[in-house]
Amino acid sequence: MLKAVILIGGPQKGTRFRPLSFEVPKPLFPVAGVPMIQHHIEACAQVPGMQEILLIGFYQPDEALTRFLEAAQQEFNLPVRYLQEFAPLGTGGGLYHFRDQILAGGPEAFFVLNADVCSDFPLSAMLDAHRRQPHPFLLLGTTANRTQSLNYGCIVENPQTHEVLHYVEKPSTFVSDVINCGIYLFSPEALRPLGDVFRRNQQDGQLEDSSGLWRGAGTIRLEQDVFSALAGQGQIYVYLTDGIWSQIKSAGSALYASRLYLGQYQLTHPERLAKHTPGGPRIRGNVYIHPTAKVAPSAVLGPNVSIGEGVTVGEGVRLRESIILHGATLQEHTCVLHSIVGWGSTVGRWARVEGTPNDPNPNDPRAHMDSESLFKDGKLLPAITILGCRVRIPAEVLILNSIVLPHKELSRSFTNQIIL
Repeated sequence: MLKAVILIGGPQKGTRFRPLSFEVPKPLFPVAGVPMIQHHIEACAQVPGMQEILLIGFYQPDEALTRFLEAAQQEFNLPVRYLQEFAPLGTGGGLYHFRDQILAGGPEAFFVLNADVCSDFPLSAMLDAHRRQPHPFLLLGTTANRTQSLNYGCIVENPQTHEVLHYVEKPSTFVSDVINCGIYLFSPEALRPLGDVFRRNQQDGQLEDSSGLWRGAGTIRLEQDVFSALAGQGQIYVYLTDGIWSQIKSAGSALYASRLYLGQYQLTHPERLAKHTPGGPRIRGNVYIHPTAKVAPSAVLGPNVSIGEGVTVGEGVRLRESIILHGATLQEHTCVLHSIVGWGSTVGRWARVEGTPNDPNPNDPRAHMDSESLFKDGKLLPAITILGCRVRIPAEVLILNSIVLPHKELSRSFTNQIIL
C-alpha cells in the first residue's frame, strides 16, 4: 500500500505568481487546461497500490479548493484530503505534524511532491528503484547546466550506488550539475530524522532563520535540516530522470510548463489536444480548447495555446504561446503572443497583446527556466505580458511586455510597464 503527499504551500508563498494568485490559490492555477496539482494527482493515481492522496498546506479551505478535491475524488476514485497546517511549517514540518495521518493504515512508502513543479512524474520507476534497494529517502534528480545549478538544491552522488554523498541547497559556488526535482519517495522510517530535528528545535528554543523571522520548533526545512545533515550516511539516494521537468515559480514559467504538458499530452492524453476539423479554427501544434469555449472558424491557434472555459475567440484572432483563462473575450482580429489573459478580461478589436519569452536556451539540453526577478537595475525586464482578472483593453492598442493588475480599464498603449 502506498500514499502520496502534495505540499501546496500557502498564501504567503507564490508572491512571484501575482497578479494571477490573487484570484485562485496558485496550486489551482490552470496549466495546459487543468489545475496545476491535477497533473500530480493523475500521476499518483496511476501508481498501482495507491490508497490515498493528502494535500498539506496553510491555505484556508475555500470553495474553489473544496470543489477541486470533490471533483478529484470522483474522477480518480481515491480519497483526496486536504490537511491544513496551523502555521507555515516549511517543507518538512507539515509531514512531521501530520505523521499519524500519513502512516495510518501502514503504507510501505509514500511519495512527497512539491506542488510547483512540472514533470512527467516517473513515480513507478522510482518505486521500482526503491523496492530493489529500500532506503529511507529517495530523491528524484535531473541535470542542469553549471550556472543554473546554483538556483537549486545540488546533489553529489556516488555514480555506482547513486547514494547522495553531499547535499547543498542553492550553493554560492558550483557543487554539482545534479539538482533536486522536489519529488521524493520516503519510507515510514524517514519521519524519524524529522522528529530528531523537531526535538532539537525545541531544545534550542526559538530559532531565528536567515530572513530574520522567528521560526517555531515545528518548522522543518526538508532540504537544509534533513537532506544536508543526512547526506553521506547511507540513508539518501537519488534516482536520475531525463524526462521533462521545470519549476513553476513565476507566471512566465507557467507558460513554459503549459508547453511541456501540452507536448506530453501527445502520449498521455491525446483526447485533450484540439484536432483540425472542417469548419473549425486552424490548429498549429499543441492546443487545448475547453469544450465550452466558442472559437471562430477563421481564428488561427497554436502552438502552445490553452483556452479556458467559457472563453470567446472572435474572427481572425491569432493566438500563440498563450494561456487564455476562463470567461475572457478576444474580439475580432486581436493578436495575443506570449501572454496570459486573465479571467473575464476583454481584448478589443485589432489590439495586440505581446510578451517576450524567457525560455531556456534551446541549444542546451540541460538548460532550465530562469525564475529571475522582474527587475534588474531598477528597470522592468522584458517578460511575458500578464493581464489580471477583468481587465479591459481597448481596440487598436499595443500592450507589450507589461503586467496589468486586476480590474483595470486601459485607454491607450503601454510598453514595459506594470499598471497598478
